Amino acid sequence: MTDIATPTHTRIRPFNTKDTYPEQNLDNDLCQAVVAGGVVYLRGQIGQDLDTRESVGIGDVAAQTEKAMSNIAMLLEEAGSSLRDIVKVTVYLTDIRYRETVYRIMGRWLKGVFPVSTGLVVEALARPEWLVEIDATAVLSGK
Repeated sequence: MTDIATPTHTRIRPFNTKDTYPEQNLDNDLCQAVVAGGVVYLRGQIGQDLDTRESVGIGDVAAQTEKAMSNIAMLLEEAGSSLRDIVKVTVYLTDIRYRETVYRIMGRWLKGVFPVSTGLVVEALARPEWLVEIDATAVLSGK
């Protein structure tokens, strides 16, 4: 049996949902990324500044996508990985009409990476102003 007091993984940027979503009655301990077994698992990224928790690009799917991809790049760097190490992305859109804009921007950030990708259209994300969420999984860099 594994001792849960001795984790075999690293948590990047832990937070509590009561701080991120003060308008919601939540109290969950989460983090932005977990490194385990040579893999970096990222929390879905949206148009939000990770330091201030402020929403970015309200009403602008392009600005939200840029911020999500910027967050992904930053978190991967903090975890010892990089955009070139992404193996899978999942994109959540609140409107199918955003697909071309989002994928064009994401494609620019991931040029030459060739990850597998899944795209979904969902009714809503955690906050009504969020239009796109991008979830990524990467391997640790062989730097």
